[in-house]
Amino acid sequence: MSNQDNNSSPKIHVETPPVEPSAPRVNHQTPATGDGGVAGILRRWKREDLIKRGSLGLRGIALLFSLISFIVTASNKHGDWREFDKYEEYRYLLAIAILSSLYTGAQAFRQLQEFSTGKQLLQPRMAAMIDFFGDQIIAYLLISSASAAIPMTNRMREGADNIFTDSSAAAISMSIFAFFCLAVSALISGYKLSTQPYI
Repeated sequence: MSNQDNNSSPKIHVETPPVEPSAPRVNHQTPATGDGGVAGILRRWKREDLIKRGSLGLRGIALLFSLISFIVTASNKHGDWREFDKYEEYRYLLAIAILSSLYTGAQAFRQLQEFSTGKQLLQPRMAAMIDFFGDQIIAYLLISSASAAIPMTNRMREGADNIFTDSSAAAISMSIFAFFCLAVSALISGYKLSTQPYI
């Protein structure tokens, strides 16, 4: 056969079926309504509830320590030079213990009201700011009053160690414990403030 015969042979044209586009993949778990989203919301609620309970517990303990410091200092009157109100340091310690008792009592009462009624007495960001700055200020005043009373008590104990100096040392210790509670509460309040949206 010649080349001409090869070129004249009929050509077979095969039509290929059109390729249909693949169907999009369906995601059966959406972030908003899937199990992961619900679990995340539940974890956040538990974390917020734990933070609220921890803050309330710390303020309750700080209230107890402040009240003990106030009562011990106010009752530390044993005649002659053993009267707390004759010393400026102990009067300062007493005043701050009273202030701390009022603050922690008011804060604990507010938080208990919010727990029992489920309603916010203040706007969330305003409450977070009051908590944060209030905890810091009272904590600073507590450690300041304790620091002022410690040197006076140490000097007295060098000369005579009696019920007056022991009561003073106990009141100072209670103020320091209240300071630690409010210092930790201030950290929690700072976290709560940082998570509040700006208005």
